[in-house]
Amino acid sequence: MTGNRVALIRGDITTVAVDVIVNAASRRMRGGGGVDGAIHAAGGSEILSDCISHFPLGLPTGAAGWTRAGRLPARWVIHVVGPNWTVGERDRGLLESCYANALALADHLAAASIAFPLISAGVYGWPLADAVDCAVEVLHRTPTQVEDIRLVAFNDEIEGLAQALLSDHSRSAT
Repeated sequence: MTGNRVALIRGDITTVAVDVIVNAASRRMRGGGGVDGAIHAAGGSEILSDCISHFPLGLPTGAAGWTRAGRLPARWVIHVVGPNWTVGERDRGLLESCYANALALADHLAAASIAFPLISAGVYGWPLADAVDCAVEVLHRTPTQVEDIRLVAFNDEIEGLAQALLSDHSRSAT
């Protein structure tokens, strides 16, 4: 299907009950700060163990890989490595590929539901308005069998930007 419906929810991605939670991971795939650290902390050692065994050399920017979800209320975690704006990785295509590759991997896993954080907009410094625009645009246009796509906003600013863009997409789809 194309023209996916994307739901915006406010909260902590580690508490969302879906088949797949997407992690904004570092290239090393060993946990870290922000969303990555929160997912590893909430999910437990099983996630790190899978990252080490499945991705001994990590993943390149834009790529996606999956692990079990440990103690999270999900079946799997799809880890994507977003571009780091603060060190000069400013190719929007890499950011777009994070969302598209995660949906493709969710299809491979036969997932019916998925929750995304805003990728690269935290410590990686991607400009917030463009990060939200990229997420909404790619999640709407990427063909997928996933029926329930959620974008999780963890603060008022992200929620406001995403709500405006999702409303624009809904109006243009009708």
